[in-house]
Amino acid sequence: MALVFQWAGGNYELLPTLADELVRQRVSVLVAGGSTPAARAAKAATTTIPIVFFTGGDPVGVGLVDSLARPGGNLTGVAPLGTEILPKRLELLHEMVPAASSVAILASSATEKKSIQDSARALGLELDFLYAASEREFANVFLKVLELRVGGLIIAPNPLFAGRAQQLGELSVRHRVPASGTTREFAAAGGLMSYGTSLTDMFRVVGVYAGRILSGEKPGDLPVQQATKVELTINLKTAKALGITVPLTLRGRADEVIE
Repeated sequence: MALVFQWAGGNYELLPTLADELVRQRVSVLVAGGSTPAARAAKAATTTIPIVFFTGGDPVGVGLVDSLARPGGNLTGVAPLGTEILPKRLELLHEMVPAASSVAILASSATEKKSIQDSARALGLELDFLYAASEREFANVFLKVLELRVGGLIIAPNPLFAGRAQQLGELSVRHRVPASGTTREFAAAGGLMSYGTSLTDMFRVVGVYAGRILSGEKPGDLPVQQATKVELTINLKTAKALGITVPLTLRGRADEVIE
C-alpha cells in the first residue's frame, strides 16, 4: 500500500488543485485533514472515492454531510469539540489570572458569545468580544486588547484561528497578553495556555476509519464521530515572562507543561 501526500502550506487556494490531483491518481481513500476548506475541496473533487475528513467546524453546518449519524454519500470523519468547551476554557484562564476582572474573546460569530456569557457572569467577569475574518486583522485585534486593558484573551475554536495558531501565539508573546488558544501549537508558539480537542485522538479516528473503508465498509455507513478527548497545555516560560504564578493544582491537571 502506498501513501500519497499533498500539502497546501496554509494556502487554501491550492486545495482544489491538490484534491483533483489525488483523484486523478485514483487513490482508494482520500483523507482531508486539518481544515474545513480541505474537506470541501475533497468533496467537490469526487463523488465516488471515499473521503475521511478531520475538520475544524461542524460537518453538518458547513454542508459536508446531512447528518452525523447517517452521513450517506462518500464522506465520513471526525469533528472536534467547539463552542461547548468555551466555558471551561474561561474557567481555566480565570484560575490562571484570578485578579482579572475582564476577558476578551476573539471570535468569528455570535455563536461563541451565546455559549460563554452565563459562565462569565458566574465568575464575575466582564467580556469584550473582538472579531476577525482574516489573518490581516489579527494585529489590530491585539492592539484592541491592549487598549481595553483586559486581563486575558480567549481565542475561540475556529478553522481560521486554528490554522494560524502559531501566528496568534507569537502575537500574544509580542504584546504580552495572557492568552488561551485551542491547540497545543498555540502554546508551543508562546501562548500562555491551550485547551482543546486532542489532535492525536482525532488522527487516530481518521486512521481507523480509513482502514475500515479499505477493508470494504462504506463511508456513508460510518457515523461522523465527535471527538471527546481534550488536552490542557501550559507554557511555563510564558507565564514567568508575564509574571504569572501557575497554581500547582492547575499545573497538576495539565497534560503537558512547556518549560
